Amino acid sequence: MGINRSILNLAVPSILANITVPIVGMVDIAVAGHLDAVSSVPAATLIGGVAVGTMLFDLLYWNFGFLRVGTGGLTAQAFGRNDMKEAADVFRRAVGIALACSLFLIAVQWLFLKAAFLVVDASPQVEALASGYFSIRIWAAPATLSLMAMKGWFIGMQDSVSPMITDLVVNVMNAAASIILALGLEAGGFSFRGTGFSGIAAGTVIAQYAGLACAVVILLVKYRRKVFAASRPGSILAAFKGSGMRRFFVMNTDLFIRSLCFISIYIGFTTFSAHYGDLLLASGTILMKIMMLFSYFTDGFAYAGEALAGRFIGARDKTSLKRTVKFVFVWSLSIGVAFMFLYAFAGLPMLEVMTTDHQVIDVSLRYMPWMVMMPLAGCAAFAWDGIYIGATASVPIRNTMILAAAGFFAVYFAGIALFDPSGRDGTPSVAVHILLCAYLLHLVIRTVCLTVRYRKDILGAIR
Repeated sequence: MGINRSILNLAVPSILANITVPIVGMVDIAVAGHLDAVSSVPAATLIGGVAVGTMLFDLLYWNFGFLRVGTGGLTAQAFGRNDMKEAADVFRRAVGIALACSLFLIAVQWLFLKAAFLVVDASPQVEALASGYFSIRIWAAPATLSLMAMKGWFIGMQDSVSPMITDLVVNVMNAAASIILALGLEAGGFSFRGTGFSGIAAGTVIAQYAGLACAVVILLVKYRRKVFAASRPGSILAAFKGSGMRRFFVMNTDLFIRSLCFISIYIGFTTFSAHYGDLLLASGTILMKIMMLFSYFTDGFAYAGEALAGRFIGARDKTSLKRTVKFVFVWSLSIGVAFMFLYAFAGLPMLEVMTTDHQVIDVSLRYMPWMVMMPLAGCAAFAWDGIYIGATASVPIRNTMILAAAGFFAVYFAGIALFDPSGRDGTPSVAVHILLCAYLLHLVIRTVCLTVRYRKDILGAIR
């Protein structure tokens, strides 16, 4: 099978799954927006409760991205060596740690909520709704974190169809269950009035466990004989001992630090935008959403790079590794060029989809030139992330992300000191230019640093 075909076989299912993600968010918001007809709470407050509750989980689960990322690279290398025992051990470690982390999150949920609302500024009604949403949805943590680990494992096994099926089950079930539980259902002689706002969170819990059940069925049907046939009761404990466990722990610690750097940038972007008032906050938020559209596509090729790079490093096949890197970049940068043209020529229609507020649209249009520059740097950075993760080169991507985060904050604060010394009363429009420049620079730093280290950290992984 040619490299391009292998890349597309891995990338396309991931892309199809990715593009369903925003639809689920839209459904949850739409359900909340229609609950005002059966509730005394205004629609804006209900929507705010979902938005803040969802954001809390984004902040929480983003810290555990290493469960997917680290598992994928280690599994891919085991697959390349045809070492199914190690592949099974990686699975056990990943799911075991996922379950331990989820129990910890459930235990500290009250402390997390209290700490979060010291930082998140919300009205009392929105805070109450978001807290109720969080207190229900947190019970899906064992399923959510286990699915992260299992998705990484499937991709490492060169299988992106299984996580696509799992994601589709989760997303479809989430939409259906949230609508039925929140708004009710009448069919024939059956009538269910719905539980109101809490039904949105309960629908998500049901969907996560449905996805986990789907993943377990796939695992049993597709991999029980191929990977787990030699497993014994003692295999579970053995997986958490020895050098394999130490390597797993060290790599995931690096990736956890990388995740914290990501979070600091996204929180910083939102916080700095909010400092200049609601109009620039709205503009900055919309621009960030538009900017991340291309990630739904390029992430698929990053996953393909992760799976194939790990596979060929495990197989000690330097020629195929070089070809993988080359063609992953060809596909990723093609996505980047396509989105450059999309942002350049369809910026206004995209903004009009996001909001009908003409003032927000007019302000956002001033910053669209920055959007045109983002995709190439972003696609290259994402592609390198996938390749380095496949190579389990966690130290350089950790160090690069620390440097990129430092660059983001340095450029922002230096720019504000030079062009907006008063912080708020200077020229707010310049502040967002500075913010977008800082975000672009962090992408450039990631791309340049990982490109420079390619021969040493990727090709050098094969002696």
